[in-house]
Amino acid sequence: MTFSASLRHLALGLCATALLVTGAANAAAPATAAVKLSVDASAQGTPFPHFWEQMLGSGRAALALRDDYRRDLDAVHQATGVGYIRFHGILDHDVGLIQRDAQGKISYNFSYIDQIYDGLLEHGFKPFVELGFMPPELTSDPAALHPFWYHPNVAPPKDYAEWDAMIGALAKHLVERYGIDEVASWYFEVWNEPNIGFWTGKPAQESYFKLYDHTVRALKAVSPRLRVGGPSTAQAAWTSDFLAHTHKNNVPIDFVSSHVYGDDTADNVFHTDEKIPRADMVCRAVDKVHKEIAASPYPHMPLIFSEYNASYANLPNVTDTVFMGPWLANTIRQCAGKVEAMSYWSFSDVFEEQGIVRNPFYGGFGLIAANRIAKPAFNAFAILHKLGDRQLATKSDSALVTRRDDGTLVIALWNYAPPVGDTASYTPGKPVGAPKRFDVVVKQLPAAARATVWRVDETHGNAVAAFDRMGRPDFPSRAQITELREAGKLAAPESVDVRSGKFTIDVPVQGLVVVELH
Repeated sequence: MTFSASLRHLALGLCATALLVTGAANAAAPATAAVKLSVDASAQGTPFPHFWEQMLGSGRAALALRDDYRRDLDAVHQATGVGYIRFHGILDHDVGLIQRDAQGKISYNFSYIDQIYDGLLEHGFKPFVELGFMPPELTSDPAALHPFWYHPNVAPPKDYAEWDAMIGALAKHLVERYGIDEVASWYFEVWNEPNIGFWTGKPAQESYFKLYDHTVRALKAVSPRLRVGGPSTAQAAWTSDFLAHTHKNNVPIDFVSSHVYGDDTADNVFHTDEKIPRADMVCRAVDKVHKEIAASPYPHMPLIFSEYNASYANLPNVTDTVFMGPWLANTIRQCAGKVEAMSYWSFSDVFEEQGIVRNPFYGGFGLIAANRIAKPAFNAFAILHKLGDRQLATKSDSALVTRRDDGTLVIALWNYAPPVGDTASYTPGKPVGAPKRFDVVVKQLPAAARATVWRVDETHGNAVAAFDRMGRPDFPSRAQITELREAGKLAAPESVDVRSGKFTIDVPVQGLVVVELH
């Protein structure tokens, strides 16, 4: 918890104590806030591609061989239709691509790579291939190990001729195995976050540009149809410099990629001393890079944020809770039209960056907790998947109004409030804020229209509430796991009366609602 957050919670506690001392124990709950929403069902609208569900991140490549990883893949595919998966470590030692014998001769073994990519394709996904990290056999510094639990090597190659040969051999093998039409539909991203602790080249930017140049040319030598991009930076960095470099040196590039998290600082992202709220940071950063591309020699270059989330840390009151529903919906609202794809990090807590999972709700990044327990964020993705592909105008900052091709209106409504706690330790309690009542008027709505309402909130699709009641055990019993899976299921929809195009929806604090008007 930050110092300012600590003061905020202390102040709230003092206020509550003061109420009791003055005999206000029977004080009423916060008054419901009213929001009026007017919608024209016949409006033309604007295109609204589902950029937030094109791709998801995941734990390192070797985990894709596990059964629980693949079961979680099936769950997210069924709920959201996500098409691409990105992970670290396809070149790491545990995947076994490269070996060097006693005489120094290099050979390649594609066994695990084939199993990993076959598995993705068989489960309905395409790879977004992050090319990293450095195989120990090629590294210039065997001691350059990242502190992740599995300690990937993050140094430049000792010999770029060997790196180029490996990249070329991998690309050639993939094209031979899957066909150029298939592999040309994938993405190849050079490295991961070279501007922070995932790259030890010096100077960082110049040495990364060298890695990129060698890698893209090795891939394009196999086929110019392979899509390659970068710089895959943290904190929305380097875009202008990267595009200036590729343009000046005639280096191929097919897309720009970068990353940002809701608790990145304004100092790191914008080099200012602003205090940017978690609700706004991600899309402020997306807007920054979007504008940098527009001002570059490649104004129409596709932009992919290949990692984002509300936090880069393990904060159980953030990524595990119903807070994520409104946060996701608001992020979609703010980022629409500025990015081709955004990859939520990550789809599953089959994940080992901080070590083996010790508690199913430790603030992991996944949509699905350990033991295949759906989190509220998973259910938020599932109901936001129902949105249409045309967006209709609205003045509210707590609503998205869309229409499907068949004419069905789909409206997302939410009640954002900050998380209860923002430390690695779970903070019990209720979020601060008032319920919202949305009074919706839809013009040009057929008289026979009916509303179906899907909810994610404290009492709908929230396994954490059941986990709290259990006492938050580190290692739930099999019976408890079954109970948690049931509690985490998306709640059955409700029906709401629509009269003369009017209806009312109440949304609790940190609640998300999606309304289908048939």
